[in-house]
Amino acid sequence: MKVLLVAEYREKQLLETTYELATFADKLEAEKVWFAAGYKDNLPKVAGKIYLADAEKYGEFNPDVHKKLILQVVEKENPDYIVFIHSSYGWDLAPRIAAALKIGQVSEVVEVSDGQFVVPSCNAKLRRFVKPNTDKGVITIQAGAFPPAEPNGEPEVEEISIDLESNIEFVGYEEAEAKTVDLTKAEIIVSAGRGVGKPDNIPVIEELAKAFGGELGASRPVVDAGWVDHSRQVGTTGQTVAPKLYVACGISGAIQHLAGMKKSEFVLAINTDKDAPIGEVADVLVVADVMQFVPALTEKVKSLKG
Repeated sequence: MKVLLVAEYREKQLLETTYELATFADKLEAEKVWFAAGYKDNLPKVAGKIYLADAEKYGEFNPDVHKKLILQVVEKENPDYIVFIHSSYGWDLAPRIAAALKIGQVSEVVEVSDGQFVVPSCNAKLRRFVKPNTDKGVITIQAGAFPPAEPNGEPEVEEISIDLESNIEFVGYEEAEAKTVDLTKAEIIVSAGRGVGKPDNIPVIEELAKAFGGELGASRPVVDAGWVDHSRQVGTTGQTVAPKLYVACGISGAIQHLAGMKKSEFVLAINTDKDAPIGEVADVLVVADVMQFVPALTEKVKSLKG
């Protein structure tokens, strides 16, 4: 089996998620070939062949042009799978490639099991085992689902080019709106998930955060429901954090959330479900009703602080 792995750059920097593609390929026990619209002085540190298109000429993001470049590589290498990170870049390009080649696509893969791809469903409450109906396929993998491989290797570079004809022009990146709170600097974060029950219970979680001297965080369902401001969302569509202590209150542990807090030094999870995915990354999992345990913990923390 052979896979074509598509690296991603942003503002001339190779994204760390690129190395997660290598881990995914290893799960398939596949031969790796790479494509990058990037820079000679900042190549992925990987073994094997990499087809390099000059990002100065073709842009770091131009779906029309990059599609043509990738299809050129596909014609040369005939891979079984073309693999992207499940990012804005991958979301845009993957279906274009799949449609052009008339092959199936599987999006947001979080694991490989017996030759099938595991995809979260129903807000990660369920997992589906799927595979394209076509012999070949296009895959996007969820950032954070696969640990990054160790950058180690010297690629064999083959430069590629095409006639630059496109109605799309890459003009640059736009800064996101300023956050009202920067969770990336917090040493302690106490996050509320849907398991807290209702918006009236958010102050109970916030009280624990204050007792610890930390910040309130939240999972995406809580933010989407309007219980907590988006500036406090932890996860791939929120902030990526690495506090000394992360307390997950009523958070099941969707892979998007785990990706945003997996670098926390110590994780305490409180959940009624002992089999919740958050338990796989927690240092301590308390199986209890959040609204019974958190107030008791808050009082204990306050008493210890005097």
